[in-house]
Amino acid sequence: MDMIIKAHDDRQTILVCCGTGCTANGARDVFNALQSKLKDHPDIEVLPVVKATGCNGWCEKGPLVRIIPRDITYCSVKAQDADEIVDKTLLEGILIKRLLYRDPVSKEHLASHHLTDFYRKQHKIALRNIGEIDPAQISDYLEREGYQALKKALQKMDSQEVIDTVKAAGLRGRGGGGFPAGNKWQACRNASGQEKYIICNGDEGDPGAFMDRSIMEGDPHTVIEGMILGAYAVGASHGYIYVRDEYDLAVQNLGQAIKDAHSHGYLGNRIMDSDFSFDIELVRGGGAFVCGEETALMASIEGRTGEPRDKYVYPTEKGLWGKPTVINNVETWANIPVIILHGAEAFAAVGTENSKGTKVFSLVGKVVNTGLVEVPMGTTLREIIYEIGGGVLKKRSFKAVQTGGPSGGCIPASLLDLPVDFDSLTEAGSMMGSGGLIVMDDHTCMVEVARYYVNFLAGESCGKCTPCREGIRALLEILTDICNGQGRMEDLQLMEDICLTMQEASLCALGRTAPNPVLSTLRYFRDEYIEHIKNHYCPAGVCRELTTFYIDPEKCTGCTLCVKQCSADAIKGEKKQVHTINESECIRCGECYRVCAFDAVQLGRRDHHEN
Repeated sequence: MDMIIKAHDDRQTILVCCGTGCTANGARDVFNALQSKLKDHPDIEVLPVVKATGCNGWCEKGPLVRIIPRDITYCSVKAQDADEIVDKTLLEGILIKRLLYRDPVSKEHLASHHLTDFYRKQHKIALRNIGEIDPAQISDYLEREGYQALKKALQKMDSQEVIDTVKAAGLRGRGGGGFPAGNKWQACRNASGQEKYIICNGDEGDPGAFMDRSIMEGDPHTVIEGMILGAYAVGASHGYIYVRDEYDLAVQNLGQAIKDAHSHGYLGNRIMDSDFSFDIELVRGGGAFVCGEETALMASIEGRTGEPRDKYVYPTEKGLWGKPTVINNVETWANIPVIILHGAEAFAAVGTENSKGTKVFSLVGKVVNTGLVEVPMGTTLREIIYEIGGGVLKKRSFKAVQTGGPSGGCIPASLLDLPVDFDSLTEAGSMMGSGGLIVMDDHTCMVEVARYYVNFLAGESCGKCTPCREGIRALLEILTDICNGQGRMEDLQLMEDICLTMQEASLCALGRTAPNPVLSTLRYFRDEYIEHIKNHYCPAGVCRELTTFYIDPEKCTGCTLCVKQCSADAIKGEKKQVHTINESECIRCGECYRVCAFDAVQLGRRDHHEN
């Protein structure tokens, strides 16, 4: 049954989430359908504005359509819903219940996304404009305090005051290292030489990560304004935004934003009639994960092979083309305008003592509400996964969360109440990284997880230094043997020794952090390694050489779901009758085990069950 809502006299705006995720799911078709429906509608006197925004964050429910100022949010919208949205909601003031989010506990339909647990628990600073503006329109950014921080800095602050404000705010780099941004800027300002550079690191390559991409796509001007403020602080006249090559929409929106900033006097010579001049150039990355490392990134900008160098001299002293250079990632730059405009105290009031402000995460994996979230530093993993994320899919048991990208660690269920900040994650054997959070359930094999990430890093290592090149290769061989049932107990100590050598001797952060997936799984899930090695058994049913499946006749209802999922046609049985698995035909992919709603499909040791 539809619900009547109060009409609003103000001009309505329809915001369609057109970030990469929603676009892949048909958001542009929704946008075009709404525009087409409204174009010549005979009953609409004041035509609503339809805007294509960046990522609204709630990827699981996209494409999202928001109607303001009524504050209505429709989820999983299709192009064919456009007529009903216009005719019912815009003209008659009727909510379309099937498009509203339904709370899984209260079963109540919620008209606004602000009422959901996914959004209520968040605190947006870096993401403050995304989903609220059209990133291709500088006027939208200006309406939300855009370039006011730059105006304040140029008219009321000198360069040292800007740096002091960033220091007082306690902002630490959001790219993973967590180095205090103000200290980095100070070192560059103090460095000798007139020519200095500012770089934005947008080479986001972590599997499952899309934080920086969403900011560049959805609010490019906040990155540009942050870089201009940084340039003013350190005395740089030129900057580069290094964007991952696959990020076409980010490149498009950044390019338009740079052009518009020029035309409005925010970039170029004598910015805002001051004595300060600064320009920005876009550089597309070469597709190498290692180019996220700052010295490799600079080499790539210079036209050389993206390989890291030993930082016995820091980039703030000798960086791009041998000149003093400040490199910060996208999210770090996005925080700068807020800090300068509203002051250090307001920013420092959020977060923990040593980790100020908020952190943006891409919440993915076996979690109900996948998406982009921003929370105060110190928020616990439990709050992020169970309150914002809605818990584990299919009500399965939580097993681990991998933080910090492929070089991060896996944190177990016993540490769910761990506060998410730089120091706590490091102590737990993981890292903040750029902000990926991959949730894993009890159907996850932690040995295979370690093998997967080491395999990824083996393909991404530049191979320049021996500890990383040979260490990753050796770890991959050992982990593969363990997953195939050929591991030995002495392999566990050998891997730890290799990891220690890599941490101490690798040239760059890729090699030094690559052991984290191995060390963290050995630390928290050592029993799984032992099961693989001693008992030739994978407790999660993932490693095919160590797993068989059988159907418990006491639990099988004959629903046939396993039959439908079996690509090898190895499961036999009539509907509503007990099914069986023919082991000689089974390829041990585990799909039947994962989809069975009655736990009838069971794991078996290779020689410890009967068909």
